[in-house]
Amino acid sequence: MDKQSYFDANRKSWDERVAIHRRDETGFYDVQKVLDGGDKLNAIEASEIGDVKGLRIAHLQCHFGLDSICLARRGASVVGLDFSSAAVKEAGALATRLAVDAQFVEGNVYDARQLLSGDFDMVYVTWGAINWLPDIAQWAKVVASLLKSGGRLYLAESHPNVLPFDWVNGRVAPRFDWRTPKDVPISDETQNTYTGAADILVNKKVYEWQHPLSDIINGLIAAGMSLDWLHEHPALTWPLFPNMTAGEDGLYRLPADHAQLALSFSLQARKG
Repeated sequence: MDKQSYFDANRKSWDERVAIHRRDETGFYDVQKVLDGGDKLNAIEASEIGDVKGLRIAHLQCHFGLDSICLARRGASVVGLDFSSAAVKEAGALATRLAVDAQFVEGNVYDARQLLSGDFDMVYVTWGAINWLPDIAQWAKVVASLLKSGGRLYLAESHPNVLPFDWVNGRVAPRFDWRTPKDVPISDETQNTYTGAADILVNKKVYEWQHPLSDIINGLIAAGMSLDWLHEHPALTWPLFPNMTAGEDGLYRLPADHAQLALSFSLQARKG
């Protein structure tokens, strides 16, 4: 298969998931909270992004726009981009319903510079985004191309050091390689989406890539960006393993008697 075939298969899966996630029967996405005027940014990004009032933000791989809406409510002017037409349609409908300054564009993240007009103060990318991309160095170039001089990337993701692990025979154990070649992605067939909804997916086949932290940071440096800070966290916004439980802050952690692992990371990088 070629790269476009991988994208097409993933897009079909994400198109199907939009309605399930929007319905939000398990409360994973806090849709009702957003509809009621609340903010659903997770504890990690909420504490790190700072004041975004007056900023122009490009939210890449925005899904159906809930974080985009929350950023707009914090005073930003937001443009969300996603390759799923169903997600973009739902995001636009929500933004109109809630009367926020957020617009949405359909397209592949690698085409973002051609699809989004003007320069941005911030590019915002969080949680389960870059694992769908085969070329992290090219992604970094796209990010840099969207930013004005002095503009910043905010990225929060599952930690690359823990993603090679899976739940095997009742314990956390290595399963995948730490780095995935561009042309040999991890192929998986998933019965359900990650929210815990019971719906059985029709489009089960998906393709993902592992990107080591060094590839991510070196890609940003090669694209002309400098690292402001890098944080690692023993918590995630979702339960990667069945033995993880949510704390009062809504983040999932391993049991106290389990060896603690870096489960997520966040960074801010700035265009020179």
